[in-house]
Amino acid sequence: MADWRIRPASPADVEPAADLRAVVLRADLQRLGRYDEQRVRQRLRDGFAPEHTSVIEVDGAFAGCVALRPAANAHWLEHFYLAPHLQGSGIGTAVLRGLLEQCDREGTPVRLNVLQGSAARRLYERHAFTVETEDPVDVYMVRTPAR
Repeated sequence: MADWRIRPASPADVEPAADLRAVVLRADLQRLGRYDEQRVRQRLRDGFAPEHTSVIEVDGAFAGCVALRPAANAHWLEHFYLAPHLQGSGIGTAVLRGLLEQCDREGTPVRLNVLQGSAARRLYERHAFTVETEDPVDVYMVRTPAR
């Protein structure tokens, strides 16, 4: 596994995160007929909350991000993107495990949505997320706190 760390996000991280989102989601959004070069970035900008976001750095460089946004009776896992060349390296699993351990200690469920057909769904299923609902584009999943 590469030398990585996680740090709090700042407002300056919004554009690198928006650009990474466009790269990571491109194939799935194109497959679903929903890719728009501007919209994919703007949706992240519109939902970016540095106070709930962490940046993943590998060898000191921006490599990903993840947000854990508090909501009524749960946290929403959002904007979880890792540079494609680092996917499958164990970094995403380690980041997710740390966030889920925090939620387990708090006794808080975690919700998320993932695109239909996305390989990321397997990661979430390995961490005990189950499908709540789905539509032609999104799969909504939940994970209850581990005891």
